Amino acid sequence: MSTPTFEQLLEAGCHFGHLKRKWNPAMAPYIFMERNGIHILDLYKTQAKLEEAANALKSIAKSGKKVLFVATKKQAKQVIANKATSIGMPYVIERWPGGMLTNFPTIRKAVKKMTAIDKMTKDGTFDNLSKREKLQITRQRAKLEKNLGSIADLNRLPAALFVVDVHKEHIAVAEAVRLGIPVFAMVDTNSDPNNIDFVIPANDDASKSIEIVLDTVIAAMNEGLEERKVEKADSEAAEAQAEEEAPKAAPRRERRARVARPAAPAAPAAEAPVAEAPAAETPAAE
Repeated sequence: MSTPTFEQLLEAGCHFGHLKRKWNPAMAPYIFMERNGIHILDLYKTQAKLEEAANALKSIAKSGKKVLFVATKKQAKQVIANKATSIGMPYVIERWPGGMLTNFPTIRKAVKKMTAIDKMTKDGTFDNLSKREKLQITRQRAKLEKNLGSIADLNRLPAALFVVDVHKEHIAVAEAVRLGIPVFAMVDTNSDPNNIDFVIPANDDASKSIEIVLDTVIAAMNEGLEERKVEKADSEAAEAQAEEEAPKAAPRRERRARVARPAAPAAPAAEAPVAEAPAAETPAAE
C-alpha cells in the first residue's frame, strides 16, 4: 500500500477548506493557516491520518467484513459507485434511507421484496398479471433498485462506514454512532470531527480530492482481500494434504505400536509331581 505524497495531495486540492466564517472550531488542530479568508488544511496531517485509516480498513477487509460507503453529493457519487463495486463493497449514493442501520430488519424486508419480484418474473407469475399490476410492480422494482440495489448483498450490519462529507451525511453518522459502528470519513473545515473514529482532514468538495483519498483506501482494502484469499487457499491446501496423509500414517502408527508393545510373559511350566521313595522295611525281630 502506498500513501499519496504531499505533492500529490497538493495537486489534487486536498488542502482547500471552507471560508473562515463557516468553519467548525473543532477542526482547528487540522488547519494549517488562513489565506484570503479561506482555511488551508495541514496536508502532513492529512497524509498521516489517511495512512492510519487505510491500514484499519485493510484489517477489516482482511477479516472478511463489509464496509458501507456513503456519499450522496454529486461530486462523489460516481467515484464511490465505481470504487466500491470494484472490491464488492456495498454503497449508498442516493438519498440515505432513514433508519437504514437502526432499523436494519425493515430495510432487509424491502430488499427481499425486490428479490420476490425478480422470482415472479422468472417463474411466469408476472405474465399472468394485468397491465396495471405489471406497471405498478415494475415501478416499485425500479424504485427499490435505485435506493437499495447497491446494498442487496448486505445481509448484516456493516463493520464500518466510510463517509464523504459528514456534514451532509449527519444522519448516517448519527445512526452509526448510536450502534457503535466505527466511522471513517473525509472531514472538511466546516464539519464536526468529534463523532468520527478515523478523521481524514481533506477537501470533500473537489472530485480530484475525493478520488485520490478513495484510491488509497480502496487499494489498501484490495490488499487485505487478496491476503485473505491467499491465507484461505493455504489453509485449504494444508487440510487437503493432512487428509491425504492420514490413511498412510495409520498403518505406520499401528506397526510402531506393535513393535513398542512388550511381549507377553510365557506361562510357567507345570511342575511334575515328585514320587515318594518307598519306606525301608524294618527287619522283623526273630
